[in-house]
Amino acid sequence: MRTQVGIIGSGPAGLLLSQLLDLQGIESVVLERRSQAYVLSRVRAGVLEEGTVAMLRQAQAGERMDREGLVHEGLDIAIGDRRHRIDLKKHTGKTLMFYGQTELTKDLMDAREALNAQIVYEAKNVSIEDLDSKTPKLRYEKNDKKYEVVCDFIAGCDGFHGISRRSIPETVLKTHEQVYPFSWLGILSETRPVSDEVIYVNNWHGFALCSMRSMTRSRYYIQCAFDEDLEKWTDDRFWDALRTRLPRDAAELLEVGPSIEKSIAPLRSFVAEPIQHGRLFLAGDAAHIVPPTGAKGLNLAASDVHYLSNALVTFYMDKDMGLLESYSHKCLKRVWQAERFSWWLTSILHRFPDQSSFNRSIQVAELDHLMESDTAQAAFAENYVGLPF
Repeated sequence: MRTQVGIIGSGPAGLLLSQLLDLQGIESVVLERRSQAYVLSRVRAGVLEEGTVAMLRQAQAGERMDREGLVHEGLDIAIGDRRHRIDLKKHTGKTLMFYGQTELTKDLMDAREALNAQIVYEAKNVSIEDLDSKTPKLRYEKNDKKYEVVCDFIAGCDGFHGISRRSIPETVLKTHEQVYPFSWLGILSETRPVSDEVIYVNNWHGFALCSMRSMTRSRYYIQCAFDEDLEKWTDDRFWDALRTRLPRDAAELLEVGPSIEKSIAPLRSFVAEPIQHGRLFLAGDAAHIVPPTGAKGLNLAASDVHYLSNALVTFYMDKDMGLLESYSHKCLKRVWQAERFSWWLTSILHRFPDQSSFNRSIQVAELDHLMESDTAQAAFAENYVGLPF
């Protein structure tokens, strides 16, 4: 098989890239090691920056998002029973869209199906060959048969544990990582959100986050131990722990109910550089991971796709390699800004093991400054709504 761009991974990054290229007349083949049903079963965050929203519209996959998504103009920061709203729109002129990643992935799948996309699900033993040549190859197996896809370029959108990053020689690749000493325990429930906007909570008992997928479906998180056992967390235990961390006014409004999904996610910061080698380009979690505190993971994947799709279109239209050659530099500049913001927000909102009274007081001072300073809130808002591509 011959194609222009081979894409590994059918998450949002891979699907969005494939769709944008197709709309510009550029062929692609997407290889996914999991089934379509499995990809759709993954529950992930759903806070979309305006740049990501614009890209989904450009990809002709934003109709349902515009109809069902929730537009937010601000958020709340709480410490103890003190709660302060940060007006994102006032400070930046921008808003955020709340729309579940599962729904976004389904919309992209439907858009690809409408254009008769070439997506191979359950592709086994995918490998990248001849990476340093002008015609790198993807090899895979399906139904006990072996296949080869000859490409002009390969996009590695296969996540942190995928093969793409590992295909870059160790002598070339440098990685940076910080693992945080706690995790997030999250549940999804068919309950009315406790607030019209997100609430970030710093509490003596630990961090909490109140979010939503719709006005009848809530997403809640609490900080837990790094090695927490999910089996020990009944729904009742979770609701009790969440209630003790919320400001009193929010706790009184908390509506509880059976969880429809419950999971534990460890937190880490990770960056690989460079994120291109030969004709291989990494995008999304294959290239970088951010703690979810800053709501940057999906949006960074979208910004990678923005740079990569523009670079590929420029190459095929103008035979110009310039944007492809600068892809890693442009992406990583934005990535490190998001990493910094997500690290900072994680650092001031969570309880750390063996936290000293000094460090706890520094957290309180940081939050006091954020609540009281219009300048601090403007800087926060600029980062939270997303820096421009």
